[in-house]
Amino acid sequence: MTEINSTGSDAPLRRTITDAESRVASRGWWDLDADDYQAEHGAFLGDLDFVWCPEGLREADARLLGDVRGKRVLELGAGAAAGARWLDGQGAEVAALDLSAGMLRHAREAEARTGVRVPLVQADALALPFADSVFDIVCTAFGAIPFVADSGAAMREVARVLRTGGAWVFSITHPMRWIFWDEPDETGLIARNSYFDRTPYVETDENGVPTYVEQHRTLGDRVRELVAAGFVLRDLIEPEWPDGHEETWGQWSPLRGRLFPGTAIFVSDLRG
Repeated sequence: MTEINSTGSDAPLRRTITDAESRVASRGWWDLDADDYQAEHGAFLGDLDFVWCPEGLREADARLLGDVRGKRVLELGAGAAAGARWLDGQGAEVAALDLSAGMLRHAREAEARTGVRVPLVQADALALPFADSVFDIVCTAFGAIPFVADSGAAMREVARVLRTGGAWVFSITHPMRWIFWDEPDETGLIARNSYFDRTPYVETDENGVPTYVEQHRTLGDRVRELVAAGFVLRDLIEPEWPDGHEETWGQWSPLRGRLFPGTAIFVSDLRG
């Protein structure tokens, strides 16, 4: 979460941004970065696996979604849709949605490798192209929620497409990580930012046009968004860094992971 900003400082660039700017930046970023992202992380994520976070927590072990057999499931912000293909193998009826054509291209390539096909949808999390009350489960591993300006509206869209009692499970960067810059080494152990500053992190091109946007909310903000959208929070998982896991993923490293959480997973149900 650091860059050289327009003032010449190496402090993170924080500025307000509209939802339209955020949407355009996210689509452009992930379209351009899809190849590099898959080259760097594809082996860790797999083609037929559901990995919740850089700590390596897998749905096969955690079972945060419960028994998915016969359930209609939407993977939101699915990327290359490895999670959706894994869910298909567990007997779910799955659709995978992402804003980025570049990421969905990798989903098609993974389908060719595995022979597992799920419906792929290119759409915005704030305008899901589905009827009301059609899914039993909506889930995402680091998709959509950190990248939209109005994440409360995204929660309401999820509630709209879920059946009563349906599950909404999502993982995000743990909000306390916003206190620190992103360096995975000792320099990333120094608290530099206010936890309470919700101003987005923004990267821009030479013309000042946003190219990457990530949004911060506190843990309390996330709980209030869920409750306001009609959900009951059932659990909050903060995966610990596992023994033997020595891989660094961006800001996630064994050093930092053993000291404080890097991921928060919210497990909730839609109230009746």
